[in-house]
Amino acid sequence: MRSYITLLFITLFSAAVSHAQESASVSGYIKDAESGETLLGANVALANTTRGASTNNSGYYTISDIAPGTYTIQATYIGYRRYSKQITLQPGQDLRLDIELDSEAQQLEELVVESRQEQEEMKNIGTTQIQTKLIKEVPSVFEADVFRSVQLLPGVKAASDFSSGLYIRGGGPDQTLILLDRTTVYNPTHFFGFFSTFNPDAIKDVKLYKGAYPAEYGGRLGSVLDIYNKDGNRKHYQGTVSLGMLASRASIEGPIPKGSWMLAVRRSTLEPLLAALRPSVDNIPSLFYFFDVNGKMNYDPSRNDKLSLALYTGQDRVNFPFATDGDLGLNYGNQTLSSSWTHLFSNKVFSKFTATGSRYFNFPSFEFAGTPIRRSNNIYDFSLKGDIQYIPNDHHTLETGFWGGSLLLKYINNFDNEEVFSSRTQTLYGSWYIQDTWKPDNKWKIIGGLRANAFSEGQYLRLAPRISLEYKVHPSVRLQAAYGRYDQFLTLITNEAFSGFDLWLTTDNGVQPAWGDQFVAGAKTQPFDGFGLDVETYYRTMEDLFELDPFIPDPAGLSYSQLFRFGSGYAYGTEVKFEKNTGRLNGFIGYTYSVSRRQFPRFNQDRFYPPKYDRKHDVNVVVNYQLSSRWKVSAVFNYATGQAYTKPLGRTQNFDLPFSSGSRDVLIVGKVNAARLPAYHRLDLGMTRNGTFFGLGKAEWKFQIINVYSRRNVWFYQYDFDKNPIERQKVSMLPIIPAISYTVNF
Repeated sequence: MRSYITLLFITLFSAAVSHAQESASVSGYIKDAESGETLLGANVALANTTRGASTNNSGYYTISDIAPGTYTIQATYIGYRRYSKQITLQPGQDLRLDIELDSEAQQLEELVVESRQEQEEMKNIGTTQIQTKLIKEVPSVFEADVFRSVQLLPGVKAASDFSSGLYIRGGGPDQTLILLDRTTVYNPTHFFGFFSTFNPDAIKDVKLYKGAYPAEYGGRLGSVLDIYNKDGNRKHYQGTVSLGMLASRASIEGPIPKGSWMLAVRRSTLEPLLAALRPSVDNIPSLFYFFDVNGKMNYDPSRNDKLSLALYTGQDRVNFPFATDGDLGLNYGNQTLSSSWTHLFSNKVFSKFTATGSRYFNFPSFEFAGTPIRRSNNIYDFSLKGDIQYIPNDHHTLETGFWGGSLLLKYINNFDNEEVFSSRTQTLYGSWYIQDTWKPDNKWKIIGGLRANAFSEGQYLRLAPRISLEYKVHPSVRLQAAYGRYDQFLTLITNEAFSGFDLWLTTDNGVQPAWGDQFVAGAKTQPFDGFGLDVETYYRTMEDLFELDPFIPDPAGLSYSQLFRFGSGYAYGTEVKFEKNTGRLNGFIGYTYSVSRRQFPRFNQDRFYPPKYDRKHDVNVVVNYQLSSRWKVSAVFNYATGQAYTKPLGRTQNFDLPFSSGSRDVLIVGKVNAARLPAYHRLDLGMTRNGTFFGLGKAEWKFQIINVYSRRNVWFYQYDFDKNPIERQKVSMLPIIPAISYTVNF
């Protein structure tokens, strides 16, 4: 028996070695032919076979375990012409084939949007890739914005016209991990949260994982927004200048030997208008500006190595006088730096290592009647992460990686120039994951993974399993399901009106990390050529949620854990997206049915209640129509049922007593968030005209009307206690706003 087993092992091993020696592979990067930018999520396949792959987050692909022979390799990407080339693979050959795709703009003004069937095949459950073209084309208030475009997708809600916060599948903004070039960004907003800090001229790729995201990501209960800066043009110099009503932008990029570079800046241009209004209009900011700077440099020391250095810095400064002796000041921003090394150990082993640094700061100040109130909040995050991908054959893709670093949170509160509260938390964190994408046949795809998260403050260690299944019923119908466990060690105390007041806090002894489970099921179909229909339903839990206790009047003398209250929550919903991808008329309709609930002590008799951003129904319609080679029209319509709010039921007043300082109004309220604001709806229109700038470059005029029929949607209600009975007044959001911008590409 022993001899038989030995002989069998030798036979199997010899067969495996022989097969490995006979089989071939093809791998490489897929790039934009004009700029040399790598394309993330591009599809590559061998025609008339079932063999194919998609590029990873570095634009690299590999197809292994191919029988020797002659094939036609094809590559596709949204907005690019299909690439085809005949290749011949010899036994044991590892062919390196870097592919360059021509954009549809080079197709002699052919007004066609390529079919997305190939890209739909590669889309996992809960995942959406947002094209920068969509970000720039859809009508937006003053500025094209990443977050505003993401808010159009099913499952993503906007809190108001004045907030770019992402409320995804029942979670708050802190439950979404936001990465820029693999670096965490903690509060990426400008202009009181009106839009995000991500300059569309600097962005190459935006990928959103709405839920049940894979094991390579962690640290948040809900979702992931993964954003990458442009690498820079490797072929020639080019630039962009854009003049807008709120802000203006400029970018330039170009080649260096074996590499490229990119620099993009954006700054507010509203100051001259504010200065003109200040003498005649009350409550105009005495100081206002914001800016962004994005930069990136790439260098390829060899064919198998790539080095990159990316940076971002941005800041908001506002001084806002009010009444006769009051002043409000905001000073907040983000700074990030990342350095990456990408290395190919072989055609089957891909690796990427990144060192990151991130800083978030805010220094809000408030002064009234000569009494100053100041706050200082700083976050310093330094980390090192690595990912390795191994593709042994066409059935398995193995991935593993780590992410570890040091996190420092500093918080100081001063009242009348005296420190009344301070907190300094420094912690080490680390995570490790392993994941396998298994394709047993042409119909099934199974992704299983495990992530371990460690946090030194409180000495917490959490294990988070993940799994997703996909079954192809028909070439145009795919059924998907996923489950995941997720942990979160941070919480955000947010202010919807002024994001500069946002405060991040962390777990510690006595403050357990939040955790939750997500269950997702869906179907992705293509009922007709050029059309897509996606349906997903989800249920998620949220346990050990922690936030500052609003019933604590004075935190002085309390331990850190005594500052918090702890609760739980759940959310469920269904999302539908119907999309037309081809022709002059294209766009999508998105519908979301969702319910989100929270439970905290002493709120609503300890029963579950809806958070403010809970809405049952959301509808978004995005339409683009190419009138001619020069003119294009876009429209966006939003409808949402009313948000929750707590309705006051009455008012009482304390009587003056000998030992009191006077009377005090007390508001009597009903159940928490039991009332609803009126339904929200808005129509935005935009028109784009393409031309040239005196023959020196391409130019673009953009004309927009925001809130075409001037629907005065209610932001919140305020109450006048000096009237009896109390008068309720509504505070409205945006009126009708015209906007114009001019962009030159050279």
